[in-house]
Amino acid sequence: MSRLFRDVEGGLLCPRGSVVCIGAFDGLHLGHRALVRHTVARARALGLPAVALSFEPLPREFLAAANPPPRLLLPRGRVEGLLGLGVDHLGLLRFDAAFAAMPAEAFVRQVLVGRLGAREVWIGPEFRFGHRRGGDLALLQAMGAELGFSAAQIAPVEAAGGRVSSTRIREALRAGDFATAAALLGRPYTIGGRVVRGRQLGRTLGYPTANLRFPKVPALSGIYATWVHGVGERPWPSVSSFGTRPTVEGVEPLLEAHLFDFAGDLYGRHIEVEFVARLRDEEKFPDLPALIRQMHLDAQQARHILSESERLRATA
Repeated sequence: MSRLFRDVEGGLLCPRGSVVCIGAFDGLHLGHRALVRHTVARARALGLPAVALSFEPLPREFLAAANPPPRLLLPRGRVEGLLGLGVDHLGLLRFDAAFAAMPAEAFVRQVLVGRLGAREVWIGPEFRFGHRRGGDLALLQAMGAELGFSAAQIAPVEAAGGRVSSTRIREALRAGDFATAAALLGRPYTIGGRVVRGRQLGRTLGYPTANLRFPKVPALSGIYATWVHGVGERPWPSVSSFGTRPTVEGVEPLLEAHLFDFAGDLYGRHIEVEFVARLRDEEKFPDLPALIRQMHLDAQQARHILSESERLRATA
């Protein structure tokens, strides 16, 4: 059974040894998946458990708390995705001040050897770890020779004209280039979560929405044509707003999906919102009637885009 652990301290989790991969895994793109799948294959070949090590919050989020970088994937999605790739144990390590100060050598001894009994360690290209990013492949290989494990990195994964990276995906999402984002991710970009109650303003405006909270800095914002998964047997056409809702003085990022011609209660349901096309920036309107007029236009445009998308898919 898969086991999730959060702490660097504690007893040995893998007494017979393990095969470990390490990464931020934000987005779980094609490069991340190649690393995890390789680790799982090596673990199966050796008859050992496969372990994925990641961090929450992500190191760059903690170290740049005043201006954190955008997040592609929330923790639940990362956990489900990594476990779905076949790892036996998942370390979502708490990245705090003490962890940030841990020297790379201590991380190797305490976590890789002390907690996981690592026999092989795999990383992606240019991965660094430990205090001031002092650990790299050379350090892993030198310490592995002393402590009884091997270390190596997988080759870079190429797609859409260059190396796959979370940075390229964020840039594509900001530009509304969902085709490139999907090519790098290996699937369409989606945001998932449990539907929560909002202020129900959309209902009074004639546009009831399914609301998902996003308690991180999002990688995109604006108005989008979207498909909603998890409502019916097929993806449901929708128009979605992702942002802080400046017209009604919103603060936290909220993803609001209006499902066309839908009647039903979605509160508490886990759904996935797939982004298809960017319609416009989020903006502040002078009054609610002006907002409603624009919402009508957004809905009309989204319906047309999704209809064309479905038609093209059917003829492909």
